[in-house]
Amino acid sequence: MTEPQKAPEKRQRFSGTRLVVTVAVAAALASAGVTALLVNIMERKQEAKNPFYRVVELDDTITDPAVWGKNFPLQYDGYRRTVDQQRTRYGGSEAVARTPTQADPRSVVAQSRLEEDPRLVTMWSGYAFATDFREERGHAHMLDDQVFTQRQQVTQQPGTCIHCHGSVYVPYKKLGDGDLIKGFEKMNQMPFAEARKLVEHPVSCIDCHDPGTMQLRVTRPGFIEGIAALKASQGVPDFRVNQDATRQEMRTYVCGQCHVEYYFKGKEKRLTYPWAKGINIDQIMAYYDEDGHTDWTHALTGAKVLKAQHPEFEMYNQGIHAKSGVACADCHMPYQRQGAMKISDHHVRSPLLNINRACQTCHKWSEAELLQRAETIQTRTFQTRNIAMDALVDLIHDLESAQKAGAPEASLAKARDLQKRAQFYLDFVEAENSMGFHADQEAVRILSNSINFSRLGQNALRPGGGASTAPDQRPAGAPATGSGSAPRGSK
Repeated sequence: MTEPQKAPEKRQRFSGTRLVVTVAVAAALASAGVTALLVNIMERKQEAKNPFYRVVELDDTITDPAVWGKNFPLQYDGYRRTVDQQRTRYGGSEAVARTPTQADPRSVVAQSRLEEDPRLVTMWSGYAFATDFREERGHAHMLDDQVFTQRQQVTQQPGTCIHCHGSVYVPYKKLGDGDLIKGFEKMNQMPFAEARKLVEHPVSCIDCHDPGTMQLRVTRPGFIEGIAALKASQGVPDFRVNQDATRQEMRTYVCGQCHVEYYFKGKEKRLTYPWAKGINIDQIMAYYDEDGHTDWTHALTGAKVLKAQHPEFEMYNQGIHAKSGVACADCHMPYQRQGAMKISDHHVRSPLLNINRACQTCHKWSEAELLQRAETIQTRTFQTRNIAMDALVDLIHDLESAQKAGAPEASLAKARDLQKRAQFYLDFVEAENSMGFHADQEAVRILSNSINFSRLGQNALRPGGGASTAPDQRPAGAPATGSGSAPRGSK
């Protein structure tokens, strides 16, 4: 055989060898990749089996969130970020610098709502809120902002206020010698400054979690008693929230412990949620009518009026998200992935600052579109709120003038009662921190009724306006007393 004939044979032999080597290398790389993937999967499975490292032993006496944070550093990191002050279009707070004083060491506060809208001073004339009312801040500020508000200087607030501004579970237990309710009752009757000495932290891990199992729990007696009264009104007697509520309900109830309407009942100043007739505003108004409770006498008109607190839980229950089974935590503490772990984001904040995880999990539109939809709802609510505010201020000024002119007492009494209703309905939306988003149609219905109450109050001041029999003052669209829907998840 000649040399030229041998060359192709060598080339074939070389090509075959190269193919074998290439295949072997590819197989080795594939094996290495599969091995790495399997190792990663095993690591993630182990992470999932061990969601936290038990660095410290937790029990039912540890209130300091930093100690809990040793076992749950990711959650604690989010919790610490509630110091952030970031404003949305209709909520949140801007950082306003102030010079610290001995009485108030804060160097940063939120902007004053009274300066933004002086009509609020007229609405709350004679009440502490007319002295100081600022935009809401995150949970990290909730205790200090209550301690150092100027409202403390113009009124003697009771220890009841600590219920929703501090980590009270352990102090209640200590005061009650192990009995939560007895400790609650004792602290309610203390002066605020005395009760404050017993509390070390704002809301903490122990207020929402069992230290042994990490299960969600309700620790606020006001809510424990309030939700039992609400369930009883719905035909569910003896409801025990920590035993009977579903997990999804608990992801709302732990927030509803504090984000609610309430009042101080009797000389004992017992914190009470007015839900015995139901949870919507008309049922709450009916409850106050029957109970006879009012918060103060209006300085300009003499009307005995009510101050709505922060009824997010009540308004949320009237909205589409509640009806669809969405919990507070789904939007304000959405799940996030950290390695193999799925945890709730403990940086509690407006969903509009976290649209990707808070909204787009369910709503498959762009962030810009979802923000625009939310702000459209809020803008329409705000515009209606302004109309209601103008109508109420007009009624207040008309009442002032009528008193000075010596109007008949019957007319004044009727107008004052309508002022109470107009004011409470308006304040229910004003004090609720979603600017209508939690239940947009309900918010506008409430504000429309407020406008109507103000108009009826002005009519009552006309000659002969107080002489006729008082009309049915049940608001348009109000259901029969006690017919409110249950919080989502109840069966």
